[in-house]
Amino acid sequence: MSTPTQHTGRVFLVGAGPGDPDLLTLRAARLLTGARLVVHDGLVEPAILAMAHPQARLISVAKRRAHHTMPQEDICALLVREALAGNDVVRLKGGDPLVFGRGGEEAEACRAAGVPVEIVPGISAANAAGAAAQIALTHRDHASVVSFVAGQCKGLSDQNWSGLVGVGRTLVIYMGVKTAPQIAEKLMADGLAPDMAVAVIENAARPEMRVLRGVLASLPELVEGNKVKSPALIVIGEVTRERDDALCAIAVKAEQ
Repeated sequence: MSTPTQHTGRVFLVGAGPGDPDLLTLRAARLLTGARLVVHDGLVEPAILAMAHPQARLISVAKRRAHHTMPQEDICALLVREALAGNDVVRLKGGDPLVFGRGGEEAEACRAAGVPVEIVPGISAANAAGAAAQIALTHRDHASVVSFVAGQCKGLSDQNWSGLVGVGRTLVIYMGVKTAPQIAEKLMADGLAPDMAVAVIENAARPEMRVLRGVLASLPELVEGNKVKSPALIVIGEVTRERDDALCAIAVKAEQ
């Protein structure tokens, strides 16, 4: 392991939100505009990276399914190495660093090496998608519980999702585009009704966002037939069901 210099830099694990620069926190924007070293994920929008200091060094550690520019262990080592060399590092992550962002692992690596670390939260993909699609993940009439799960993981069929979705509950699935058929099969085998409402939100809070609605039984066709690509979230629960009549009634009452 490298020996710390007299001055050890700091690592800032910064959430970049869903992609729109307007949805960055003030803290994130300030750190980014002053940064001289930015280690960023592949899903961070160019418009956000453009906010970095003109002389900043930008290092991409992009990850895609089955293809990683840099293994996670090497990313952790990079952060530690740069900080021990005296450099402050802005580690820029899409969404929130601690929601399927592996920020916990990177923070642990920094602390183990004696590197000061600060975590700057960002708007998570689930929160951004719900807001942009106007889907309330919790709703007094329909859902008092919301759960986040990863749809891309080893042993998906063996994962215990019992109690995560059903009456009064909303399930948000990250990284589930490629495994949509297995997800639908798994949930129906666990007893979830085939006509449970679902929504697929692609490129949430971006100009090219799409919101596709259907039912659980048709989830594979909804994803494959519309050629959905990451980043996309799958939301399952009554909160995703369109209620135009109710919305119209509210609007009419407000005008009276």
